Amino acid sequence: MSSVAIVFPGQGSQHLNMLSQGSILDIAQILRILHLVELCSDLVSLDFIDVIENGPEESLNKTSITQPILLLTSFFHYQNLVNQTSVEPVIFAGHSLGEYSALVAANSLRIEDGLKLVRKRGLLMEEAPSGSMAAILGLDFLSIEGICAQVSIDQSMQVQCANLNSPSQTVISGAIEAVAKAQELCLEAGAKRAITLKVSIASHSPLMESVQEEYHAFLSTIELKVPNVSVLHNVNNSICAVPDEIKNLLVQQLYSPVQWVNICKEISALCLPAIECGPGKVLGGLFKANGVNDYFSTADSNFYEKILTHVK
Repeated sequence: MSSVAIVFPGQGSQHLNMLSQGSILDIAQILRILHLVELCSDLVSLDFIDVIENGPEESLNKTSITQPILLLTSFFHYQNLVNQTSVEPVIFAGHSLGEYSALVAANSLRIEDGLKLVRKRGLLMEEAPSGSMAAILGLDFLSIEGICAQVSIDQSMQVQCANLNSPSQTVISGAIEAVAKAQELCLEAGAKRAITLKVSIASHSPLMESVQEEYHAFLSTIELKVPNVSVLHNVNNSICAVPDEIKNLLVQQLYSPVQWVNICKEISALCLPAIECGPGKVLGGLFKANGVNDYFSTADSNFYEKILTHVK
């Protein structure tokens, strides 16, 4: 067995053909887990495999559809990983939605319950007031945080740092006008770029506080167990072993920043290979930006050749 850290991607890593391109289409069609495909299809009222392989892309990218589909796809990547290698995960983490994949992998959350949970999460996020998000590149976090505080003068102009992705990349989120103003001020302060994201949902912002009570009520119907492998949580990059506290952290995650820089520091301190488990290579890029250089991605066409050589 070779010890590794495993992380799971969040919304934005989904793409057309991510089953066939990720070489996990066969897993999705195995009879003993076909019920998961059927459950996910029923939840989103679309054929799971068909919408991934054939689109339309706008359906795949709709938050309430993306979240269960991405969770199940990452789950299949993880099943493939444990079936084909002897890696032993000693810590899990996930970026935003990926935290649910981490809890499933740690046997804290049943995949069936996880699919229902993130479907509800996505629907509630769509019900929250519409907003905007933007990636700020080349400006330090403290400067961005100060600008967001400056802009957030009243309830209609709320904006905050949403994803602390790397020392040079922070995503801000909030009301449309507030995000636009913060982008302008960040550029004036020396940011290299301020890129408006193609979303209408202000994830990890105060706009999500409006749905927290209903989400908490739904979460109370779902059973969580103590994880059998440590999971680093987005809100405070800490490890939690109390199911009710984990639920509170998941609620807080809706409107709190994703502390990815600190999570990468925790993983780096372990001096273990890190594996991005799921479609895409977004987290691999963030690993590199955070100084984590020993990393792999299951979406890499040569992943299994590389990892089997690395972990002998």
